[in-house]
Amino acid sequence: MSTPHVAIRPAKIEDLDSICAVHARARATYYSGHFPGVTYGGPGELERQRTDTAQAIASREYTVLCATRRDHIVGFAVVGARFDGDRLFHFHIDPEVWRTGTGTALHRACVAVWQSAKLTMAYLEVFASNARARAFYARQGWEEHGRDEDHVTMRLMVPEPDAPAESFA
Repeated sequence: MSTPHVAIRPAKIEDLDSICAVHARARATYYSGHFPGVTYGGPGELERQRTDTAQAIASREYTVLCATRRDHIVGFAVVGARFDGDRLFHFHIDPEVWRTGTGTALHRACVAVWQSAKLTMAYLEVFASNARARAFYARQGWEEHGRDEDHVTMRLMVPEPDAPAESFA
């Protein structure tokens, strides 16, 4: 069975519904059993996510990237690249396409954003119980940098570009 090609592109406001749907499906997989559904999937939380994502797409301070397969959004990332040590604010892949290379392709695009901005390090927070995501980030070069009650902070030393990076900003 072949896997469709992954394309990475900047998000548009017209992508908001699809991005929010991916976000909801991804969060449900790792928060389920840890928090009540209303905490991560209730109407108020879904509206907050939608508003925040729309603001990020419209902002010049963030880069929002979409991963697509056959013109369907299957992942997205909200990348900060304003200063050294900025954050990967969101990185979500639709569970239907886990382990297909989609996350790796999207992560490479995030790294290209940081390289274009000449950042040397970036941070993210990941739900501590989400071992699958923590293992993915570790494979991409992220290292644990700290913990709080239920999240792990990870740091990536942004590699030097091997060749001119594709610009997603």
